[in-house]
Amino acid sequence: MANKRKSTDKIELSQNDALLLIDIQNDFLQGGNLAVPNGDQVIPVLNGYIEQFVNRQLPVFATRDWHPSNHSSFTRQGGPWPEHCIANSKGAEFATGLHLPASTDIISKGIDVEQDGYSGFVNPALKEQLDNAAARRLFIGGLATDYCVLNTVRDALDHHYRVLLLTDAIRAVNVRQQNGGNAINEMIQKGAIPITLDMIR
Repeated sequence: MANKRKSTDKIELSQNDALLLIDIQNDFLQGGNLAVPNGDQVIPVLNGYIEQFVNRQLPVFATRDWHPSNHSSFTRQGGPWPEHCIANSKGAEFATGLHLPASTDIISKGIDVEQDGYSGFVNPALKEQLDNAAARRLFIGGLATDYCVLNTVRDALDHHYRVLLLTDAIRAVNVRQQNGGNAINEMIQKGAIPITLDMIR
């Protein structure tokens, strides 16, 4: 596929790059109300990406689910998911092991009762702040591959950002076993470039 890089290619960070971390919150980690299998494994890898961006004084963005207690996605409201990431709850907090810099731009989503909030771009503040940072190329990783990462990447590509998918820093819910793999394939087919931390110089 034309947009796939060889594993030996190195990627040089530039002033138009931004790191976008998706939903690294307690409820999606081990012991959380909606734990993503092996979700904790992305944290040390994302810390490596954060270090690269901080060292170059490049912007870091982090999305978070910030749901009302009666959110439509919750099972008792007829939705598919257990209660998770209720605003101001422990489950909605970012993982303590995630080394977010103080300058991180935090984007809350899923705030409205009827809005699923899978994509970070449902909050217009994300695009506004990316534009303010002159970001043109987005490095995207986090949780979960087959929901919030997938939908954020779709929207980023629709907004004509170049997207680099951090394949070593995503994990899937996999309600069906193939969902994560299918999501990765779709993102790449739409134009996302798969990379790993060792490719950044």
